Amino acid sequence: MTVSPALMRRIAEAAAEQTLPRFRQPVLIDNKVDGGFDPVTEADREAEKAIRALIGEAYPDHGILGEEFGLEGEASDHRWIIDPIDGTRAFISGLPLWGTLVGLTVSGRAVAGMMSQPFTGELFYTVGEGAHYEGPGGARSLKTRDTTELADATLCTTTPALFDALRRPAYDRVEKSVCLARYGTDCYAYAMLAAGQIDLVVETALQPYDIVALVPIIEQAGGVITSWAGGRPESGGDIVAAATPQLHEKAMALLR
Repeated sequence: MTVSPALMRRIAEAAAEQTLPRFRQPVLIDNKVDGGFDPVTEADREAEKAIRALIGEAYPDHGILGEEFGLEGEASDHRWIIDPIDGTRAFISGLPLWGTLVGLTVSGRAVAGMMSQPFTGELFYTVGEGAHYEGPGGARSLKTRDTTELADATLCTTTPALFDALRRPAYDRVEKSVCLARYGTDCYAYAMLAAGQIDLVVETALQPYDIVALVPIIEQAGGVITSWAGGRPESGGDIVAAATPQLHEKAMALLR
């Protein structure tokens, strides 16, 4: 099947109608977990409702998995994966590093996806043929950098504090090997990797809705994204994304 860029734009616009008016405004924050902090806002919920409505209208036979409202249409081989605000912590802090993630899997494989950052007016997407950018500076194709050495690489992760006692030493080996490390970038890091601005993203404990939309964007831009074990990344968990196969291999060697 073919997903049109126009649908990606409509989804981005519908989500932005719910998120932007609430950004940098007083918002009611609910905590989804006991003994920790996993925030959710009205913007998350209303954006997901808007996205679900558009997908349901365009593809009524497809399944949908969203962070806020779970799974519907479980039997379908075609499943849309939604994170209405990836980076809710950034959102409630007024930092424009959050984004809306929507991806499509067919038999579990990510084939199309988008990341929209409406405050900066940026859309990163693929519908299966190349990866694309629309926003300030004009539309263009996305291409990862040709970095092959860790010593030349810029690395992003949400925060090293997320890595547990088993995984933290592995992450630290990678960070100590790179030129520059930056924290707190959420989904924007993957978009910057696809755009050729950074070279490496290493994360842990991701959910499918955190990563599915970004997988085909990175792959169509020329990058490599897998689990730390080298498998497909659609299920989330421990993830490493790199600008080139050579850089990915060297990061993987340290993560092992």
